[in-house]
Amino acid sequence: MTSRNRPAAFTLIALTPLIAELALGSTPIRMAWLVILWVPIYGAGVLFIRELVVRRGRGWPSILLLAVAYELIEDGIGLQALTSPHLYDAADWGLRVFGFNLPYWEANTIYHAVFTLLIPIALTDLLFPAHRGVPYLGRPGLTVAGVVAALGVGVLRVSVPPSEDPGYQVPLPLLIGYVAAVVLLGIIALAIMPPARSRTAGNTAPSRTWLFAGAGLGTLLLFALTFPMFGARQPAFTHGATVLVPMVAAAALAALAVITIGRLSRSTAWTERHTLALIAGALIAHSIGGLVIMAHTTVDRLGLIAIIILTGLAMLVLDRRLRDKVTATTR
Repeated sequence: MTSRNRPAAFTLIALTPLIAELALGSTPIRMAWLVILWVPIYGAGVLFIRELVVRRGRGWPSILLLAVAYELIEDGIGLQALTSPHLYDAADWGLRVFGFNLPYWEANTIYHAVFTLLIPIALTDLLFPAHRGVPYLGRPGLTVAGVVAALGVGVLRVSVPPSEDPGYQVPLPLLIGYVAAVVLLGIIALAIMPPARSRTAGNTAPSRTWLFAGAGLGTLLLFALTFPMFGARQPAFTHGATVLVPMVAAAALAALAVITIGRLSRSTAWTERHTLALIAGALIAHSIGGLVIMAHTTVDRLGLIAIIILTGLAMLVLDRRLRDKVTATTR
């Protein structure tokens, strides 16, 4: 890692746990120091994924596939929540298939894809446009990031399950299955998926206001479909196998969002400010969702409200910076 790209790498490392954990409230503001423990799995892990994808010349579809692998590693191997009968009450979300907490898996796969990988990587690209599409790390740095990420999985394993679900061990066949699935997803993402595509899909783009609103409403709807809230034990106030209904709806909504954004962003009229509008809407909505789902004390709620305000201000400052850059280049 050279001095030229070191700020971008460290920005991504810092942004990832702050967005994925603190800005949602899953790590509450009163326990913000815990974010330090999550830096290896979140920061180094996402940096490692980003570097692999960039080095292979792949794009966002490959990152989405690796997000599925990331969830299997974090919640399947590290936290063991994908099969635990007790941790995070995941088994109570319904449709526990062969000991696998299916609704919990879907909710967290979608969540990590958007807020642990896509948004931190895209936001870092906006902050450091000169390094977009190029590696941040040399080969030694890539190796270190991978090792630190693996240690981060170990940190999760020894810090959470022993106290939250003592004595539980993921069944060996499932553990082997996780590893096999991660390897397979990695091969598909890095060797089979096509290279990143250039912009060739027209010269129009929707207004940034609509993108902001759409990203916000879509995020809140996905939360409502995939996470229990307002005292419900299952997502969308379902019971038993009826959780399949919001699960299918969430998968369809996520797929529609991926296809729509992929098509729109290939337009030659799409700008960095359009990308930022999507990010801003999703980030603010996801912290609003955290107020409903995660916040349990007044301090937690006030902390998330402060984060929402700071996020909005930061997005406005960055939007102004992007606007001024465009103005300067057109003079």
